[in-house]
This record gives sequence, structure tokens and C-alpha cells, in this order.
Amino acid sequence: MKKIKVEVSARHLHVTQEDLEALFGEDYVLESKKSLSQKGEFASNALVKLVGPKSEMENVRIVGPVRSYTQVELSRTDCFNIGIKAPLRLSGKIEGSGKVKVVGPAGELDLEKGVIIAKRHIHLAEHEAHEFGVKNGQEVKVAIDSARSLVFEKVEIRVKESFSASLHIDTDEGNAAFIDAEIDAEILI
Repeated sequence: MKKIKVEVSARHLHVTQEDLEALFGEDYVLESKKSLSQKGEFASNALVKLVGPKSEMENVRIVGPVRSYTQVELSRTDCFNIGIKAPLRLSGKIEGSGKVKVVGPAGELDLEKGVIIAKRHIHLAEHEAHEFGVKNGQEVKVAIDSARSLVFEKVEIRVKESFSASLHIDTDEGNAAFIDAEIDAEILI
């Protein structure tokens, strides 16, 4: 069996240094609240508010370190709640994506693009991909054995040497599978 750790990713955003300073002030530096499973990534202490056409969403966490683009990752339920239309995409694919206002303690941004619903995916280092017999960009099925067991299809493999093996799904998918504790999934090729 090809087992992999499941991680449920809550709403968050990634920002450029320029956008970070617009939200939090000049020379602001993200501080780590908690390290994440992917090397060098962390949940920061920085929280912002998202403002959509229907409502607002408080306390949305910025994930560090800063990036070369600003991107907001929401679940489909989040998008419905605040009235945003966002496409299902892999991280980093923001052209033609949704828009939102982001409000920080020192300023705000009107993002004309950058809101996505993150496509479920598996992070693997190159040696892990070889062990699993998969390659970058390949889509696989993943079975989760839980109180509401299910199989996710169209799970994209993402391979990079700095990655650590994990399946990333959003809160809607985690709730559908009734995930409330650490759990592994089985990759079905």
C-alpha cells in the first residue's frame, strides 16, 4: 500500500513583500507562529480581513515566507459565504482568478486577481515520487478510510526536492471525509 499523510488546509493567503508592507507597514517582517510540513513554510502571526460583495471574513492567516505573487486560498464554502467567484487551480496559477479586498492594520489591497480554490494535490520529494511510482503533473486517486470513507479523484502530483510527502485538501474536502484527527490516505494509481 502507498500511504501518505493527509493535511487539511484552512483558508489562508500568501503575499509579496510589497503587499505585506501595504497591509502591515513599511519593513514589516512575517514571524512564524507554527512551522508547516513543507520545508521553510510557516503559519505566521499576521492576520487580515477579506471583504467580498456579500460579507467579510476576519482573521485569515498569512502563510510565509513572502512570495513573488499574492494569492488567497479559500474553500468553495468560503467563496459562497463572502460572494466571491474563484476558480479551482493549483497554487501559483492566478491569471484570471477571483478578486477580493484584503484589509490589514496599516492599509488595504484591492486584488484584481489571486483568489483560488486550491486543487487537491500531493507534495513529494523526487525520491518519494520514485518510490510511489508517480511523476510530476500526474493525476491519481486517493482513498481515505474514515467514518465517511471516500475516494478523491484527480489529485495532482507535485514533485520538488524540498517537498515532504503529504496530501493537501481544503476544509470542504476534509469535512466531507470526516477528518478530525491525523489520518493517512492510500494512493491508488
